[in-house]
Amino acid sequence: MFQVNFSEQSMHELNQLDTRSQMLLVEVVSTLKQEQLENPNEELGRFHRGGKTYYRVRAGEFRIYFEQDGEAIFAHYILHKNTLTDFIFRFKLPFTEEFMLEQEDSFWKYLDSLRHKDASEE
Repeated sequence: MFQVNFSEQSMHELNQLDTRSQMLLVEVVSTLKQEQLENPNEELGRFHRGGKTYYRVRAGEFRIYFEQDGEAIFAHYILHKNTLTDFIFRFKLPFTEEFMLEQEDSFWKYLDSLRHKDASEE
């Protein structure tokens, strides 16, 4: 069993969830075994970015992106599945830390404001 540490973004996401969901996410990542990290499968993926090895584990409606540091796991991001940020990170598209920390809603609010702007100009 690994010790799990969370980034600010992942703590923020955890704090927005009910206790049961929080426990599920922490359990999924903390009960991983070294053998699983060495042999990823459908539920647990591994990829390299910027010289680091990242893992992605599915936990219900969420995806936890983390890296291993000895006997500890550092959860960088907890993202809702099928979101823009999950897609960008999973497919290794260029991103900034600021983008990953932004609320997902801000992107959709921006798109919605453009639609309203177009409608008011007509």
